[in-house]
Amino acid sequence: MSTRQYLLFAIPTLIWGSTWYVIRFQLGTVDPLLSVAYRFILAGLLLIIFCLISGRKMKFKPREHFLMFLLGVLLFGINYWFVYKAETMLTSGIVAVVFSLIIFFNIFFNAIFLKGKIKKDVVFAAILGVGGTALLFKNEFGSLSLKEGNWVVLLFCLGGLVFASLGNILSAYNQRHKLPVIQVNAYGMLYGGLSIFIIAMIWGKPLIFDTSMSYSFSLLYLALLGSIVAFSAYLKLLGEIGPDRSIYTTLISPVIALLISTVFESYHWDVYALVGIALLFSGNILALRVKKFTAEKRRIIESIEYGNK
Repeated sequence: MSTRQYLLFAIPTLIWGSTWYVIRFQLGTVDPLLSVAYRFILAGLLLIIFCLISGRKMKFKPREHFLMFLLGVLLFGINYWFVYKAETMLTSGIVAVVFSLIIFFNIFFNAIFLKGKIKKDVVFAAILGVGGTALLFKNEFGSLSLKEGNWVVLLFCLGGLVFASLGNILSAYNQRHKLPVIQVNAYGMLYGGLSIFIIAMIWGKPLIFDTSMSYSFSLLYLALLGSIVAFSAYLKLLGEIGPDRSIYTTLISPVIALLISTVFESYHWDVYALVGIALLFSGNILALRVKKFTAEKRRIIESIEYGNK
């Protein structure tokens, strides 16, 4: 990959590694549905203001708005509600492991909807990545009990990653049809946040806001960095290298989360965690090298075809 693409890879990886910890400050007083709604309504409005100030195109056809709405519901709405809901009962480590399975859904959905090829090397890299994530949080899985409704919460996790994966595929589809990432994110986040807000009102959730510093600053952090900056970089990368490889950002993020946990939550490293990191980075390197090889191979083939014309 190019230096720019590595930068696009690093930005969401570092930011999302911190959001596993920051989301904890959103849980408690405000219902998870409303916290998700606040986050993405705020992010959408801020991004729309940025687009207007920077003079970007903001007029789109009804069909394009429908695609943005669908993206918002899948990637910025129901997906995050399920994740927030899961973190009210499960540790962030378990949620991270379950969510790492999204890589297989991306590979599968990419093949079905975008006609992408399922490559053995990419699948093997995915297995390494998920296995490494599981080893990172081995101790947390050891204490997991499926009693008291935890199995239902695990289903929430699985549902969230399915919606997130479909959102990834839809973003790739939108970019293939020349829809700009920044504007699509702006409308998508607003649509997703408003949809979740409407659901919260229909379900009779109390319309409250936590005015504490921890809630307000974590909300701002999640809206600005966790949503606007991270998703802008990630979805741009997704459009360039594909949903099957860009999703490796979510596999490296738990490593960043553990580094943060080491500082703030006294996480203790063991041999399993170290082996897990080795597997994670091995899978990541393998996946990115496969892309580089295929890109070089494609350029060689194109140059040969051009020379034969």
